[in-house]
Amino acid sequence: MPIPLRPSGVLLAALAALLAASVSGCTSDRGAPATASPTAAGKVGGGTPDAKPRAPKQDGSPGDILVAGRPITGSERSGIPKAPFKRTYADGELYAAVTGYWSMAFGSSGLDALLADDVKAGKDVATTIDPAVQRAAYDGLRGQRGAAIVLDAETGHILGQVSTPSFDPGSFSGNSMADQRAWVQVKDLDDKPLTNRALRHVDNPGSAIHVLVAAAALEKGLLASVDTPTRSAAVYVAPNSTTQFSGDPAHCTDATLRTALRYGCANVFASIASDLGADALASTAQTFGFNNDMMDTPLRAFESTWPKKPENPTQLALMANGLFEVKATPVQMAMVMALLVNGGSRVHPNLVTGSKTAVPAQRVVAQRTADQLRSVLGDSFGTWVPSASAAWALSATRTSAGRPVAIVVYISSPADSAAQAGQIAERISAAARQ
Repeated sequence: MPIPLRPSGVLLAALAALLAASVSGCTSDRGAPATASPTAAGKVGGGTPDAKPRAPKQDGSPGDILVAGRPITGSERSGIPKAPFKRTYADGELYAAVTGYWSMAFGSSGLDALLADDVKAGKDVATTIDPAVQRAAYDGLRGQRGAAIVLDAETGHILGQVSTPSFDPGSFSGNSMADQRAWVQVKDLDDKPLTNRALRHVDNPGSAIHVLVAAAALEKGLLASVDTPTRSAAVYVAPNSTTQFSGDPAHCTDATLRTALRYGCANVFASIASDLGADALASTAQTFGFNNDMMDTPLRAFESTWPKKPENPTQLALMANGLFEVKATPVQMAMVMALLVNGGSRVHPNLVTGSKTAVPAQRVVAQRTADQLRSVLGDSFGTWVPSASAAWALSATRTSAGRPVAIVVYISSPADSAAQAGQIAERISAAARQ
C-alpha cells in the first residue's frame, strides 16, 4: 500500500517576489479599554517590549496585558460590589490567543487566568508580542482553521501567537443575558474558537519532520554531510510488510539529504529510520522538544509526541515521515525551525517578559548540522499531510535589526493548503522585517 506524501522540500524562495503581501493596519473589534491610556505601540525591538509595565494601580482595578507597552485590555466598573470591575478588550479577536478571557460569569483562561494574582493586584503583564507580526498572522489566517507562532530564535520570545477562528472575549466578559448568549454561541461552535490551536492542537507534521530525521542522520554519524549519497531504493518496503514508501524515482533513488529534503523523498527517510533505529530517532526528537508534558510559555502547551517504542518497522517508517503517532503543536514546530536558525541551540518559547519560565538556549545539535540543514531548506518550506488534512509552512527571516526569527503556519483543511500556508508565512516574514 503506497503512502501518499507530497514533497515538503519544494523550496518557496520565490514567495518573496511572487506572494509578498502588505500588512494591513490595525482596527479595533471593540472600543478602547476604559482604563487604558494610549501609549505608543512601537515595534518590538529584538523581541522585547518598548515600554515597561506601569506602576500597580491603586484604585482597585485590575492590571492590564500589554503589547509593545500598549494596554490591550482594560476595565470598567460593573456596579456589583462583589465583582466591581468588568474586563474590556481592544482588538479582542486579534489577541484572544494571548489574553484568553476573563468573564464575570464564565471564569477565565489564558494570561488573565494564569497570572490572576498579579492582575487582580493591579499589576500589568508585559508580553513579547510584536503588534505588526500579530496583525499579519491574524489577517493571513482569517477565515481558516489554523494557527501561527513566530519566535525570536535567539531568545524564544513569542512575537506572534494566533489561533483561528478566534473570538471576542469582551462579548461575554459581563454577566448579562447578552453575555450568556454570546458565551453559549462561542463554546458550542464546531470550529472550537476557545481552543488555542497555537499551543494546544496536535497533528501529524508529515514530511515537515524530515528535517529532524536528517539531523539525526548527521548527528549519529550515519551520513557525513547533506551531500553524501544515501543507499535508498526508489521504493522502500518495510521488513515483514507490503507497505511501500516511494519518492520521485528521478530524484529520490540514492538521494542525498539535500535532494531528499527538497523533494520530500519518503523512501529515503524511511530507509534512514531503519538504519538508525527507533532509539536514535526518539532521543533526537526529545532533544528537539518532543515528549515534554511540562512546556510552559507560561501558558501550558500540549505535549508533542514521538513514540519511543514502535511495534514494527512499518510504524518506524511512518514516524520518519511524520505520520502514525508523531504529533506536534505549532509551537513545537516553531521550536524545530528556531533550532536551525539559532545554530543548533533550542530555545524555550516565552510570551511574558520577566517570566519565571524563561530559560537559556540549550545546544542540542552541532552548529555544522544546523548550518547544513539551513543551507538546504533556505528560508521557507512547506508540506501537505493528506492523512491528517493539514498544511504546514516553516519559514525563517531576520528583523530589520538583524535578529533571527522562526515562523510556523498551520492550516487544517480538507484541501491542499500548503501554498496558502506559505503565502501567510511570507506575509508574516515581511511584517517581521519592517
